[in-house]
Amino acid sequence: MEDQFHELTDRVRTELRSPQDLVAYERLLGLARKNTPAGREELARMLVAVERPLWAREIAAFVLGCAGDKRAFETLVLLLNYREPVRCATAAHALGRLGDPRTARAAAALATNPLRTAYALHPVRLLAELRAPQSVPALIATLERLLTPHTPYWRVALACVEGLGALGDRRAVPTLTAAVAHPRLAAAAAASLARLGVHEEVGVRADGAEKGDGEEAGGPAGGPA
Repeated sequence: MEDQFHELTDRVRTELRSPQDLVAYERLLGLARKNTPAGREELARMLVAVERPLWAREIAAFVLGCAGDKRAFETLVLLLNYREPVRCATAAHALGRLGDPRTARAAAALATNPLRTAYALHPVRLLAELRAPQSVPALIATLERLLTPHTPYWRVALACVEGLGALGDRRAVPTLTAAVAHPRLAAAAAASLARLGVHEEVGVRADGAEKGDGEEAGGPAGGPA
């Protein structure tokens, strides 16, 4: 947790707007470092306190989540689907260590919601990490929906492809086989199929280059900038 915590606190420091914010920030850090039952109680109260800034609730939820305190669950799920990808990543890290059985269901609901696809990258990655019963069906459903030409959410689709390969469930074979036809997914889909014992050739253009060579590296990310 140490590296992720430092990244979080360094980022939050840039969000502070007043001397009062700095005092509250330093107090939060003190509570996190002490890691006592009394300190965790105070952190939990911050999650539901009125008019607490988002950064304060984010730090409190991260610390509690990494400590396995299930009171952090609701706040972390909110942040997992937030408009800022960096907050989604922080929440996913804590949820992966929370040990709450509700986490996989929440991540699956977020990943498969077509209205929230722009924010689905970290829920998808979390599902692969959790290896829960919901993981494979949710990743298959999400990937199938994204196997359309010129989808702006190809990074979400790529995360599904990679996650399904890591999970090693042969139910994913038909969807991964279909993904081989998509240039930005082809190499990863073939690699995931190989992990499942299925070997698909990545298509080759007339010039001998692999499909997807020279593809622009940019494009809309899984979450908004």
